Amino acid sequence: MTPISLDISFSPADNARLANLCGALDENLKQISTALDVTISRRGEHFSVHGEQRQARLAVEALKNFYERSRNHLSVEDVQLGLIEVANASHAEQEGVAMPVLMTRKSDLHGRTPRQNVYLCKIQEHDITFGIGPAGTGKTYLAVASAVDALERDLVKRIVLVRPAVEAGERLGFLPGDLAQKVDPYLRPLYDALYDLMGFDKVGKLFERGAIEIAPLAYMRGRTLNHSFIILDEAQNTTPEQMMMFLTRIGFGAKAVITGDVTQVDLARGQKSGLVDAQQVLEKVSGISFTFFQSEDVVRHPLVQKIVNAYEKREKQC
Repeated sequence: MTPISLDISFSPADNARLANLCGALDENLKQISTALDVTISRRGEHFSVHGEQRQARLAVEALKNFYERSRNHLSVEDVQLGLIEVANASHAEQEGVAMPVLMTRKSDLHGRTPRQNVYLCKIQEHDITFGIGPAGTGKTYLAVASAVDALERDLVKRIVLVRPAVEAGERLGFLPGDLAQKVDPYLRPLYDALYDLMGFDKVGKLFERGAIEIAPLAYMRGRTLNHSFIILDEAQNTTPEQMMMFLTRIGFGAKAVITGDVTQVDLARGQKSGLVDAQQVLEKVSGISFTFFQSEDVVRHPLVQKIVNAYEKREKQC
């Protein structure tokens, strides 16, 4: 497709807002250029965008969006998240995707892509939800946010965090410390999400009360979890037997979210992933929902989406 050039001006000129829009040493403009594969040149309040038609138009929309918000300082994170929202705004309008409101300490928390909002809706509407896709698509973070929301609304009595300890072969007894210390390295991403959504002090108190519990997959057998919000993370590293065992732990008033990336299986060669198996076995079971994330749902540094796309392209060529 033939590249085009688009011009945009912000008049009357406001040097303070233009400085916030561009960032130190034009860092914000560089972020926009890198993310959207365009070239941006500037002279005062006049900007020129050169690139493929769709990308150039998105860049112009991004510049308008950020200028509206430039009365305050724009961090690199603000710009990167804003770029994701601009890129997905048209899809959301076309699909009429709802934006669920979650009760966490982050008042502006919401899905950044249409598929993320669909995922949040499915979690609210179904007792068992699978979130499958590449790293950075928000599968785990949004699951934890939904669990916090359910706990805050008193829809469940506790949050249970589960993750297979594949690297230690589930032999947690060989690791030093008590149970929490043994599994801490495996549950760290879940802890980080909890601290971000609730604050360190509140999470600590909820652990003391038993309202938040860690439950290594190896220790789940024989339990029945009632009135709990259970998250099984890194589910691609379960075996089919472990996955069935986990799913049959779910009791009355419980909700479960299972997340994983089927391209990052760490099981022994030849061992089938329980997540892949569950996808095949449970696909048509009423009451169970699946959300399959794509590279466009990546909510991290703009280069992460390009990295995912590059690897997906290589896989298709093999």
